[in-house]
Formats: sequence, structure tokens, C-alpha cells
Amino acid sequence: MDLFDKCKNFTRAKEAIASGFYPYFRPIESGPGSEVIIDGKKMIMIGSNNYMGLTGHPKVIEAAINAIKKYGSGCTGSRYLNGTLDIHIELEERLANYLKSESVLCFSTGHHVNQGVITSLTTKGDLIFTDRADHASIIDGCMMSFAKMVKYRHNDMKDLEKKLNLHKDKDVGKLIITDGVFSMEGNIANLPMLTKLAEKYKTRLYVDDAHSIGVLGKHGRGTGEHFGLEDKVDLHMGTFSKSFSSIGGFVAGDEDIIHYIKHFARSLIFTASPPPAAVATVLACLDIIQSEPERLEKLWKNTRKMLVGYKDLGFDIGESETPIIPIKIGKDEHCFAFWKLLYENGIFANPVINPAVPPNEALIRTSYMATHTEDELDKVLEIFSKLGKKFGII
Repeated sequence: MDLFDKCKNFTRAKEAIASGFYPYFRPIESGPGSEVIIDGKKMIMIGSNNYMGLTGHPKVIEAAINAIKKYGSGCTGSRYLNGTLDIHIELEERLANYLKSESVLCFSTGHHVNQGVITSLTTKGDLIFTDRADHASIIDGCMMSFAKMVKYRHNDMKDLEKKLNLHKDKDVGKLIITDGVFSMEGNIANLPMLTKLAEKYKTRLYVDDAHSIGVLGKHGRGTGEHFGLEDKVDLHMGTFSKSFSSIGGFVAGDEDIIHYIKHFARSLIFTASPPPAAVATVLACLDIIQSEPERLEKLWKNTRKMLVGYKDLGFDIGESETPIIPIKIGKDEHCFAFWKLLYENGIFANPVINPAVPPNEALIRTSYMATHTEDELDKVLEIFSKLGKKFGII
């Protein structure tokens, strides 16, 4: 068998492109605000993770430009060797202070954070308990660590305890990993029970706050702050590609643990460090998030409007309780058809099909920003109402 045979036999995407039903890799011709331009046409963006709406903020843009003028366009090396700048250290110190954590370590991407943390802390023989809905980067990190991965049903604490109890007598390293906000479902991890189970079974707890940082908690510090349990989480990570309008990620925890990860995380040591403009962008976003709490209030005002709006129309949005609101459609072909009509009506959203979701549970993933206007959101609900009736979903 030729290694490339599967590539030549993969025709599904090309068939979708030919039929006009291919929704992916659409080039955006403008900044990723609440309104974008695609194919020369203005569209309302409800498919972005730009929760704070800061990608086009004048202070953010100015900070990125000034960083390039001072430091150049890149670092040309890893953090471990020649790629650590003073603004990397400044960002880590600022984030540690913001998150009320002893120490923070920044990586080039969020994916790298999960790979680096999981593989540096766990190894063959250890046990990692993961939610079935955890992000792909967590699964990748677990597989690369060679630890045994034990999956529990999504947000099902009884199932998790059953599996923890099954392995309670094993004298090995144990780690529970969960998303704080689940990226497809839009619901929040049951952190109160997770912390109790971690304590009861002497298991460390790691929370992926990629979709929680800047979103949950009075100050946007994430899932721990949301539940008042920040001191009960051993490690938590976050990304810069969402509320912080940049690229990269971080892990926060006790100084000794972060110091160890810094010297053993291959995805940190063998990857070029975050470029100056990206780091300066995060610092500027952090300033704005801390000085403009009304942005977080506006995000949740918009979120409540859409949660209530979709429910009142009769859509099935599962257990969503955050700015991520999935609209359940059903069959893959119906999902693509629904997406196409949204697109033709000036709405950009994300169709999600198997294997990202179970068979016949395809959905339209929508997400909202602090900068969406009432008129934009009203139009979105109007179009969804029309299409939902057309497809017999509501």
C-alpha cells in the first residue's frame, strides 16, 4: 500500500467544493470584528472566539506596531535559548498577578501548552482522567505522554468517581484534566465536584481555561474565579487567541511546578518563542480587560440575549450557558445546507459535523462578542428563525 493512497482517495471535500457546500478555509478580507468582509460582502461574524472584541482596538494595534519597531518581527529562537525577551517576562509577571498565581509560563500556542504540560508531568504508568469532550490538544498531550488515558462521560461526576475509585489503590501519578468551558457544547465544567473528587482521591487537577479566561468570573480570571475555587485548582492554562486577541498560551500554578515544566516541556524548548507583536498585544488586552470591566458586562448581556432568544424560538442549544451557543441541526447534509443559507443571508457561523460531534448530531456553532450590536444580534435571530422554520427544526 502506498502511503499517499488515502490522500488520492479522499474526495469528500472536493465534492463539497464543487457543489458549493464547502464551508471551511473561507478567506476573510478584513479584521475579525463583529462584522467582516468575505468575497467582498459584509457579514455578521458569529463564528469567532474574539469574546472581548479587542482585535481591532486602537491601543492593541498601537502596542503591536510599537513592539515590532522596538524588537523586530520575531525572536528567531526558543524561549530556552535566545528567544526570551524582557516583555515575555513582563507578561508572565503581569499574568501571575492578574490570576493570583505564584508563577506563569507562556508558550507559542495553546496547543503547545497542553502538549508541554501533560508530557512533562506524566509518563508511562501514570493515569490521566479526561472528560470525553476535552479539547483535541489535551488528547494529543495525553497520547504523547504514554500515560494511560481514562475517559469519563461528559461532565458526569458519578462516572468520573466510579473510574477514580476503580484505580484508587494504584500508587502512580494521577491527573484529572477538564476544559473549563467546553468549546462545542458551551457548558461549564462542574468544578465544585471536580475539586472534591481530586481531594478525595489524591489526584491533581488541571483546568483548560482556553474559553474561560476573559469570560468567566467577576474579573474574567476563568472557571476557578467563577466558582470561587481558584485555590483548589493545581494548574490551569489559557490561550491568547481568544479574549486576548493574539496567539499563544500560558500555564499558571505554583512556582516549583512551573519551574519544572519550563525545563522539561519539549513544546516550549523546541519551538520558537511568541513574536514581540503577539506578546505586546496580550499586554495591551490585559490592560483593557482590567480597566474596562464594562466589556465583560456587555459580553454577558449579549450572551443572555442570545441564549434566551434561541430558546424562545425553540432551538435545541443543549446545556450552553456561555457565549458559545451550539444550534443542533442533525444530519451532516442538513447542517451544510443550513450553513449555506446562513452564509447567503450574511451570517458567518461554523458548521460542525462528525467526527467532531457524534453521527447525526451535526450543529452550527455560534459564539458572541462584547462588540456585537443589538441590531446585529436581532438580525441573527431573525435569520435563524426563518431558516429554522424552513428546515422544520423549530
